[in-house]
Amino acid sequence: MCGIVGYVGSRQAAPLILDALEKLEYRGYDSSGLALAGNTGLHVFKALGRLSVLRERTKNGADLKETAGIGHTRWATHGEPSDVNSHPHLSHSGKVALVHNGIIENYLELRDFLAAHGYTFVSDTDTEIAVQLVDFFYKGDPVNAVREAVNLLVGSFALGIVFEDHPDMLVAVRKDSPLIVGLGKGENFIASDVPAILSHTREVIRLNEYEFAVLTSRGVSLYDRYGERVEKAPEHISWDAGAAEKGGYPHFMLKEIMEQPAVIKSTLGPHIHKSQIDLGLKRLTDEDLKNVDRVYIVACGSAYHVGFIGKTCIEKLVRIPVSAELASEFRYSDPLVTENTLTIVISQSGETIDTLFAMREAKKRGSRILSVVNVVGSTIAAESEEVMYTRAGPEIAVATTKAYSAQLTVLYLIALKLASVKGRLSDEAALSALSALNTLPELTEALLGGRERIQYLASLFFDSRDIFFIGRNLDYALALEGSLKLKEISYIHSDAYAAGELKHGTISLIEKGTLVVALCTYAPLREKMLGNIREVKARGATVIALATEDAASVKEAADYVIWLPKCDELILPSLSVLPLQLFAYYMALLKGCDIDKPRNLAKSVTVE
Repeated sequence: MCGIVGYVGSRQAAPLILDALEKLEYRGYDSSGLALAGNTGLHVFKALGRLSVLRERTKNGADLKETAGIGHTRWATHGEPSDVNSHPHLSHSGKVALVHNGIIENYLELRDFLAAHGYTFVSDTDTEIAVQLVDFFYKGDPVNAVREAVNLLVGSFALGIVFEDHPDMLVAVRKDSPLIVGLGKGENFIASDVPAILSHTREVIRLNEYEFAVLTSRGVSLYDRYGERVEKAPEHISWDAGAAEKGGYPHFMLKEIMEQPAVIKSTLGPHIHKSQIDLGLKRLTDEDLKNVDRVYIVACGSAYHVGFIGKTCIEKLVRIPVSAELASEFRYSDPLVTENTLTIVISQSGETIDTLFAMREAKKRGSRILSVVNVVGSTIAAESEEVMYTRAGPEIAVATTKAYSAQLTVLYLIALKLASVKGRLSDEAALSALSALNTLPELTEALLGGRERIQYLASLFFDSRDIFFIGRNLDYALALEGSLKLKEISYIHSDAYAAGELKHGTISLIEKGTLVVALCTYAPLREKMLGNIREVKARGATVIALATEDAASVKEAADYVIWLPKCDELILPSLSVLPLQLFAYYMALLKGCDIDKPRNLAKSVTVE
């Protein structure tokens, strides 16, 4: 969550930092600030609200001549959003300024320690304790002061720090929260994510746990937590900078929805060779996969919904027990893990803190680990036994769309591979499944081409107060995702229910005019879904149904129908989710919501 940017070089730092922070707005924030280091000391500027407020307050940095500084967009955890709680925080002495992503869990203990040594505090944040602690240890050596302070911090953190006495130096360190170093010519950068600095450099170094970076205009030095030098080759970022731009679309979310056919194709491409699935694994052999007797799929949010579908696919194809688990619960559930357990970890950013900690718990208990992530070199990818990349490119909108589809595509491949090595799939069935997967990009493109129908339906219902999504089996998993998409960007109250549970309490909420979105794509339970549609309509609900073209009976039951092409059951969830994404998008658009940056949400969730 939040965004960190730092710069040291020969150019004016403030305009550059403000532009870079703008490219991190997708991560979610409620305030922003920057601290500049120069010959006249440290200068801090902070503002509640959008980055435009900080721009106005600093006149876009035009009059600020300093050539080193740090910037931050804050998502409040400790203390309400306010100017004073915004980052950067300045130390008691005025000699140190610091920005922080993450949570310092022992901040109250450290606050008492510092207060006993004469320190006073002006904010309600845990971050202020970190800057005062660095100040406490600072005796002229910035790196040593940061190292001493970090050794006392418990929790997660990415820190960027500048010192009044060293205006051509920036110190950075991380634990659990992501932080990268960008290498330029006569200038260097830190950032939470690549898009912030991509217009300035394509050479980046991803810091590992407890790695320190010392940046000056002359170069970058890396150290471990013991002060030993670390040598790392930079990673070259190959994707086009335009991939992080809107490309003519009004919002990143719509652009990313429309990119899904290409994303699915690029995700499938490296893994299908001569009618065979190659997961590209090095440490997990076919024999290892054959011995897997249980699978956990661990994720958060939309990635968890992908896992829910993956669970159903793997159990059906492979016939072994599969659990889809919320990462935030898995870590504390005393999971039943053995050496023959495969834990599949899903995270778009590869930095989701709950998912990272859950993965570490599974590893500690002896499980084999296969992660599905989008960001090369991310923490989850680096710590996994095996990793499969989704090749979705940068996803900027907070509400995930193309990453969801790419993750689902990877889980299809994993399910088919497990079924194959365990002898559960005939050659004929395997060829049929691969043929279906290969048709998915084309079917996706055709379905997205008819989005005007979805826009029309949104125009009828965008002023709804409550919307319910219902479905059975795979359709229930899709209902969860459709409901989440809608509420996170339109702010309409929305819930998803297993349709068979309606009669156990939920149906009491249905009244005249309530909109119910009924997913009827799962053919074996379609007749039961028609019964559920009749139940809610009898109580005054208006029903939009989602069904395949061969389900004529749905037309008679529902008020409106969104039709999907008839296709192989394996890939149907990938098509079903598209109208739900578009419906959420157009509902939010008609309500005038900030679609790419919904309130209170962050793209990369790096706090528990």
